[in-house]
Amino acid sequence: MPNPVPNKERMKMPRQHMPEREPEIRARNFEEVNLGYRPELANQEALRCLACAKPTCTRGCPVAVKVKEFVQLIIDGDYLGAAAKIREDNALPAITGRVCPQEDQCEGDCLMTKKVESLAIGHLERFVADYERTTGQIGIPANKPSTGKAVAIVGSGPAGLSAAGDLIQQGHRVRVFEALHELGGVLVYGIPEFRLPKEIVRQEVDVLRQRGVEFETNVVIGKTVTIDQLMNEEGYDAVFVATGAGLPQFLNIPGEHLNAVYSANEFLTRVNLMRAYRFPEYDEPVYDCKDKDVVVVGGGNTAMDAVRTSLRLGARTATLVYRRSEAEMPARKEEIKHAKEEGVDLRPLTSPLELIGDERGWLSGVRCQQMELGEPDESGRRRPVPIEGAEVFIPAQVAIIAIGTSANPLIQSTTPDLKTNRKNYIEADPETMRTSKRGVFAGGDIVTGGATVILAMGAGRKAARGIDDYLSTGDW
Repeated sequence: MPNPVPNKERMKMPRQHMPEREPEIRARNFEEVNLGYRPELANQEALRCLACAKPTCTRGCPVAVKVKEFVQLIIDGDYLGAAAKIREDNALPAITGRVCPQEDQCEGDCLMTKKVESLAIGHLERFVADYERTTGQIGIPANKPSTGKAVAIVGSGPAGLSAAGDLIQQGHRVRVFEALHELGGVLVYGIPEFRLPKEIVRQEVDVLRQRGVEFETNVVIGKTVTIDQLMNEEGYDAVFVATGAGLPQFLNIPGEHLNAVYSANEFLTRVNLMRAYRFPEYDEPVYDCKDKDVVVVGGGNTAMDAVRTSLRLGARTATLVYRRSEAEMPARKEEIKHAKEEGVDLRPLTSPLELIGDERGWLSGVRCQQMELGEPDESGRRRPVPIEGAEVFIPAQVAIIAIGTSANPLIQSTTPDLKTNRKNYIEADPETMRTSKRGVFAGGDIVTGGATVILAMGAGRKAARGIDDYLSTGDW
């Protein structure tokens, strides 16, 4: 049915707020913070859509979800149809509806933002994906007839899973190899339970399994088997490298060797995959945060995840230090808002100088330099410069460094004809994802460096198109 609300009236309708748990309750447990729309909220929000003749929201989506069409299906009351429409382009809608930075992508390109708040596309996507999941009626796209070709995908993160969904649909045999014991890559080891429940990831992986994708865990490509062996001995016609960028970066300041100093990767992996959040049911595989002062260094989503996780593990205080201003923090605005509500102490314009320990080698605090904003640097942002004589000491018995990651070198070191750049990321054509090695494609963070889930998924879709073209024509 057509939208019953006239266009001018739609612009007057307020954006429907996502219900969420109360801060004082959620800050001490790992239950999901956002609760999702109820049908009446979803219907009300969908009616705000302007149904633009040329939907700029789809242009802003890295996987090109047909936003206008799925929103119309919500207005029609066909929630399963809306979910199926999303799955035509997005293999993981229940995940992207939760962790995708829509405000910078589809919602950022929504024409409504010229005058009012954008359509809540992410909330609507999550609603229909969850509705589909609870009914068990998954709108699985049909696969084309078998091509007889086989593709190996290295890594089960968002880039690998997205490519797997498209390639299986094209009729190729697809097998995903994962180094860890649980599938999902950064979706399971990097994103906390309160933002993305592990069960959601498992169910999305199960949908891919139902579609015919094969999975194998505990296989370290580059150690267990090399890329050359996959192609020459195991008969794969193409390989897609989607291993992510999991090598942590550090500050290179005194004291990083002290006990109870973690990289964010290690901390979140121990909490997520080793179930530290379910202590004492599981032996806690992290130094106990309970009743400790925790300092997290960084300003991105990973830093927010780490500092909010420390609160849920019982931290007495949870402080986040960032060398630029709060306005320049790369974390999503929603994550910053949630962190503040939960009691995180944000210390912008503060840069660590030294991690200080006691006589036994345990962390006791962080010595920091106070900063101010100077002239813009090459990124266009104002450069933080030290304020002479302005230092501060922050007590801390646990420190977590969340300042980014770099490329894990394993695949590159065991595949000598795979060209890399000076930072050891794999070089790949930005449109086809082809590498320097015939039949090998790469995409996601192992090519671009750390980015978002949806950008990795976009790279996976491009790789799938590139692989399908190569397997169809043999051209390189």
